Amino acid sequence: MKVLLISANTVRTPYYVYPLGLDYVTAALSSRHIVRIADINIMKGMDPLISIINDFVPDVIGLSLRNIDNVDSHDTKSFIPIYRNLVEAIRRHSTAAIVLGGSGFTIFPKKLMDILKADYGIIGEGERLSLLLDAIETGGNAAAIPGVITGASSEAVPAPLDTEFHRKFDGGAHAHYYIARGGMLNLQTKRGCCYTCIYCTYPFIEGAEFRLIPADEVADTALALERAGAKYFFITDSVFNGSYQHSAEVARAFKKKGLSIPWGAFFAPTKPPDDYYRVMHDAGMTHAEFGTESLSGPMLAAYRKPFSINDVFAAHAAALDAGLYAAHYILLGGPGENRDTLDETLRNAERLEKTVIFFFCGIRIYPNTRIYDIALKEGQISKSDDLLEPVFYQSRSISSEEIYRIVADLAKGKENWFIGTGGSRAARLISRLHKQGHTGPLWEHMIR
Repeated sequence: MKVLLISANTVRTPYYVYPLGLDYVTAALSSRHIVRIADINIMKGMDPLISIINDFVPDVIGLSLRNIDNVDSHDTKSFIPIYRNLVEAIRRHSTAAIVLGGSGFTIFPKKLMDILKADYGIIGEGERLSLLLDAIETGGNAAAIPGVITGASSEAVPAPLDTEFHRKFDGGAHAHYYIARGGMLNLQTKRGCCYTCIYCTYPFIEGAEFRLIPADEVADTALALERAGAKYFFITDSVFNGSYQHSAEVARAFKKKGLSIPWGAFFAPTKPPDDYYRVMHDAGMTHAEFGTESLSGPMLAAYRKPFSINDVFAAHAAALDAGLYAAHYILLGGPGENRDTLDETLRNAERLEKTVIFFFCGIRIYPNTRIYDIALKEGQISKSDDLLEPVFYQSRSISSEEIYRIVADLAKGKENWFIGTGGSRAARLISRLHKQGHTGPLWEHMIR
């Protein structure tokens, strides 16, 4: 069968994000099907997509929905209208079966099936599309496949795949689009997350246990990215150091195979083993992005984080001592947040040296998370609420507006403190640095 995989993501700030997931789906399909990728992010209007559809004439069109909205409590933007227009345009020019998938779809499968009127949806990992194609070809019962949903069937979350997953990266034209805009591609070393943070969807989407990709295979993929022209790559795992042993094995494989481009990853600021970040640095790592979320003891407990304030400072110091750039992400306004916990976080944030800090005011409530249950119990939401329209948790003791005001006032004059991803200020900086030939995340230019 001829299969067209479409990345529907249109977000370009703060970075252009390569559609990694479609490489894995392509790998699962390409031995038996003819697969082509179309990336909406690199197109100007619908005409290029329609031309691809008319030339390729696919039997099946897979639509990857990465995000539902921009997760910004102060300037919310939904992407559902974009997806609706996209499906309508496809229907006008093709009779192909439309299959929805992606992380955003997995969170709201039934609602998005109803809104977008697709033929099928895949909950969880997109490699299941190969099983759906088998059913379509043979006239089998697609709804009986774990993770596959139709307009008439109910949603059921499948167990994570128990098979190996591999990536097919060919360095094609759509990869060069991203390389030309910051030089940054992405890499995966594992799936799943064993942590139980109250707001996070990773365990629901990818499973509650880590499934590791062999270190040598990860390194070979990294080398393929480098050969394609990438100047930097970011590891997209939920938490790269969720397994200290595996992440160290990956770093050593990078070094053994001669990887020469810099890279970064997302880390939990747990207390690291001795010399861990030196091993990372020796393997070419330059940027450590810490999911710190709070610098208040009670709030770390409320968020169910697996580390303490002292651990945060230990991880930060170890990263700096190893010669790495370090950034921290702070998530304010969760259950139990009050003026005292906010002040504690801000005081401790001021103690962090040589860093960039991104403050997010407000926690998006998603189904199948602990914070959903908390908000339901507190009466902030009801079971009938349509959470496709973003709802943000509101602390009983301090409003999101007050949190925003306090942080904004304190951030004045601090060039290394950003609210959210930095808005227009960060976008202008990144654009200017890209034009000057700089590559990578670029937030290191704001370290103070």
